[in-house]
Formats: sequence, structure tokens, C-alpha cells
Amino acid sequence: MPPTRIFRATKVPEVFLLFWIVKLLTTGMGEAGSDYLGTVSIPLAAAIGIGGFFLVLWLQLRAERYHPVRYWTTVLSVALFGTMIADGPHVILGTPYFVDSGIYFLLLCGLLVWWRRSEGTLSVHSITTSRRERFYWGAVLLTFGLGTAVGDTTAIEMGLGFSWSIVLFGVLILVPFVLWRLGLDATIAFWAAYVLTRPLGASVADWLGKSHVAGGRGWGDGPVTGMALIIFAVLVAYVAMTHSDEEGAHASQHIDALPASELDAVHE
Repeated sequence: MPPTRIFRATKVPEVFLLFWIVKLLTTGMGEAGSDYLGTVSIPLAAAIGIGGFFLVLWLQLRAERYHPVRYWTTVLSVALFGTMIADGPHVILGTPYFVDSGIYFLLLCGLLVWWRRSEGTLSVHSITTSRRERFYWGAVLLTFGLGTAVGDTTAIEMGLGFSWSIVLFGVLILVPFVLWRLGLDATIAFWAAYVLTRPLGASVADWLGKSHVAGGRGWGDGPVTGMALIIFAVLVAYVAMTHSDEEGAHASQHIDALPASELDAVHE
């Protein structure tokens, strides 16, 4: 593995309410934006989804500190690319979405085990080295692929449609939070909730954007993408100006507080 750089502070934002709101927006934009670009131009979709992903990820990885615009742009690019890698096997190879879900689940579990064994922690509040950051973005990408495939499984293959998928994942995403409040390990609760944001956000975007025939509201994928992008830009600009998402700003509130036993490891 390449030599690791050590950062002065973690390169991810504080996990609090606004974090989850912006994350849900990126999942919706990733779903609607990918579908919209696919109808406009496949080469354009590939250039933005694949080329944009590698460009912004490279910029994020080479940076020495956290910045909300750079970080959330990377998450958005992962959302677009994650939609493509989830839909690709189904469209090209004809694999069922539930099979794709199982594959991405195993890949994610394998990566998390590797990360844990290598670094001794999966906490996002320990992303203070370049090696941990590479693990982090790999896990984020796989959560998008898994979440997309799971959402398509419930909405399409199980026949729940978009509206009932919203209800299902809206309830499920509360489970990790409740269990965390009851004593579940914070890191497990975080990653469980993180995976579930994808099918929830994507189901909302599909419900708003798809036609009435398909079970949606018929707003169109383009307008849904545009509206979500405006809200996204406003919220990211807010945290960039207020610094309200920097590590420690909401230390007693977030779902993935770093255990005291890991604090020394962060600063080693």
C-alpha cells in the first residue's frame, strides 16, 4: 500500500442533522441526474459520471484538509458514478437487482473488514491519514452501488413502487438511530444509516421525476435534478461560510462519536 500522509484534522464533515440532509440530496441528484443525462447523451453521461468522478476524487485525495465544497462535490460525483455501476450490470448483463445487491453487500463487508483490520477503526472521525481516506471513499462508493441496487429491488422487482419504497426506507433509516440511542455501536449505526440514505433519496427522486404511468409525479428527471442542485448549493454554501460542519462543532449530537479508546489512535 502507498505511503500514507497524516492530516492535521479529519477530512470529513461533522455528522449532524445537516449532514444527513445534504447526503440525501446527493442520492436523489445522483439517481435523477444519471437518468436525465442518459436520455440526453450516453457519451455525455459517461464523461460527467466517470470522468467527473475520477477528477474530483483525485482533487479530494490530494488535498491536505477538509473543505465542504470539495468534499460534497466528491460525494455528488460518487452518487452519479454509483448509480451507473449499480445499473450497468442489470442493463448490460441482465442480472437481477437483488443479485447485484448481494454482490455489493459482500464487497462492502469485505472492504470494511479490510479497513478495520488495517486501521483498527471504521470511525469516520478517524479519517486523518491518506490511507484511511482511501478506505473511506471506497466504502462510500460501494454504499451507493448497494443502496441503488436495493432501492431498485424493492421498487421494481418486489413491485412496491416508488411511494411504498419511500415509506419502507423512511422507516428503516430510523432503526439505526433508535438502536444507537439504545446502545448500538455508533460506527455500525452510522454505516447502516449511510447505506439506507441511498435507496431513500433515490426513491424520492424517482417518485418526483418519473411519469404517472411509472408510478411517479411526472415532474421530469431534469427539473428534479435542477431543483435538488439549487438546494444542495445553498446548503453547502451555508456550511462553507459558517463552518458549522467542522469536526467538534456538534460532538455530543452526531451518530458516530469517536470512542474514547480510539482518540489516541487518531493522533498517533
